[in-house]
Amino acid sequence: MCGIAGLVARSPVNQSLFDALTVLQHRGQDAAGIVTCQNGKLSMRKDNGLVKDVFHTRHMRKLHGNIGIAHVRYPTAGSNSSAEAQPFYVNSPFGIVLAHNGNLTNAEQIKQDLYREDMRHINTTSDSEVLLNVLARELQRQGKLKLDHQDVFDAIQRVHRWCRGGYAVVAMIVGFGLVAFRDPNGIRPVVFGSRETELGKEYMVASESVALNVLGFELERDIAPGEAICITEEGQLNTRQCADNPSYSPCLFEHVYLARPDSLMDGISVYKARMRMGEALADKIIAERPEHDIDVVIPIPDTSRTSALELAMKLGVKYREGFVKNRYIARTFIMPGQKQRQKSVRQKLNAIDLEFQGKNVLLVDDSIVRGTTCKQIIEMARDAGAAKVYFASAAPPVRYPNVYGIDMASADELIAHERSVEEIQQQIGADWLVYQDLDQLVNATRGSKSQITNFDASVFNGEYVTGDIDDAYFARLDAERNDQAKSNSELNDSEISLHNSV
Repeated sequence: MCGIAGLVARSPVNQSLFDALTVLQHRGQDAAGIVTCQNGKLSMRKDNGLVKDVFHTRHMRKLHGNIGIAHVRYPTAGSNSSAEAQPFYVNSPFGIVLAHNGNLTNAEQIKQDLYREDMRHINTTSDSEVLLNVLARELQRQGKLKLDHQDVFDAIQRVHRWCRGGYAVVAMIVGFGLVAFRDPNGIRPVVFGSRETELGKEYMVASESVALNVLGFELERDIAPGEAICITEEGQLNTRQCADNPSYSPCLFEHVYLARPDSLMDGISVYKARMRMGEALADKIIAERPEHDIDVVIPIPDTSRTSALELAMKLGVKYREGFVKNRYIARTFIMPGQKQRQKSVRQKLNAIDLEFQGKNVLLVDDSIVRGTTCKQIIEMARDAGAAKVYFASAAPPVRYPNVYGIDMASADELIAHERSVEEIQQQIGADWLVYQDLDQLVNATRGSKSQITNFDASVFNGEYVTGDIDDAYFARLDAERNDQAKSNSELNDSEISLHNSV
């Protein structure tokens, strides 16, 4: 999960791209980067850290130009050094920079093919650099000094044939303009919009519609699965379907946890989807425990609030805010290592004792991934005086790793992997535990008006829409993603930083 943005404007874009990244900060808190272009010269600033820490006034003043792209990264396997920060740049052909959200499931094979066929060297472990080099290779094949939009679309069509997995991409080609495209299954989100100014029309691309809203752009629509859009430096927009067999299978977990509630994704309001999740979960509790003794419903802030409020209303039970959140602590789900996640939970949340003392409390969270966070929170509720602590998840059990751009642990680190609900309940220490059903989650997300009939729900059901995931892939994924591997990677980065400072 990362955040991307791109702008073609009539005035400098540095401040607007910075503002867009602050709105998308929830999608990645590990690194940030901006590249702008003026008169054929690229200016770049990127580094590890939050947006506010990466960009200072001295950096912003050097980001010249009316066109640019930007990225916030959250750490996936092998991507925790500043060398992995995006956007990435390649000087031939033309000069191209690229930022990417997602994951290529065949990145290793592409690396080998690129070297064998073109002697292209990939210098990092990031599949974004792989994508950049595939795009560069296909643009090079055009053999032209001056590109038009059809040349770019033809190149992207071949990129889709090379690449498998989930990806949303924004790129800038010097002398041409901005390019954005989405994987043929539409797994990772990306939208575009426009605004009228005194100087002419401007266009923006972003991972979520909220970034467009904040900057005064009107949402045009989502980029369709397999579709590409080109916006020239002069502000001319062109679009084309570039995939051979596109299908709509957006990521279901975006609506559960990743996206901001004020975003629209694939025509679906994230906020309304989460409201419906709460209603469906309440229906399940009523069906299974009609004589429940819940005194109060308390959300685990922030993502679960919308679902928890609707659940409480439907149950006819009081809704209370029982935890105060320290907003200066990063989201624990997207932290790179288990020790860091565990350390931050009590730093992030503090219980309000009077909301717990002597009460039977139903805690509501958006999902349960590793289980360590909710276990600690249940302990906090008991320490605050709760008589009983029940737990509800607005999502089904997360039993399988994500392979399309969310660093959702190796299978053995997922608490629901090969465990029953009763075993999970015992592991986290709840008096009882209820999960959302998958079909109800799909119905809640889709609503009554959406035309989407299929979602990528692989973390819940193990069905991977790209059809190329096997045991060998999982073995390699586990080696890359388990916490021991991440710990070793962090040590290596520390050694590199030390050597560089000497």
